Amino acid sequence: QVQLVESGGGLVQAGDSLRLSCAASGRTFSRYKMGWFRPAPGKERECVAAVSQSGSYRYYEDYVKGRFAISRDNAKNTVYLQMNSLKPEDTAVYYCAANDAGLGYRAAVDYTYWGQGTQVTVSS
Repeated sequence: QVQLVESGGGLVQAGDSLRLSCAASGRTFSRYKMGWFRPAPGKERECVAAVSQSGSYRYYEDYVKGRFAISRDNAKNTVYLQMNSLKPEDTAVYYCAANDAGLGYRAAVDYTYWGQGTQVTVSS
């Protein structure tokens, strides 16, 4: 089992940047694929970005490609989401998620463990 704690959210202006962090408990962080999610119309949550256990595979939702970057540091048990060129439409609670099984990356059901979320608010 793993516990996830997000941080780094806040209130920024359009065009600014934020870096979200998600710290995981335990000594087996490198076994977990990781994802960042946010609520979306018609879905419980949509995957903004995801990264494989080794970091060799990364997924991005179309809307954030070129603006957001996901990375992980297995030595620090932490996954990051660098958010650049933020837009008011990016305003949401961002959730970190983890799972050590399964092949999928893009759906909420692909993940077992969830953090409590961190609020990102982008003003125009």
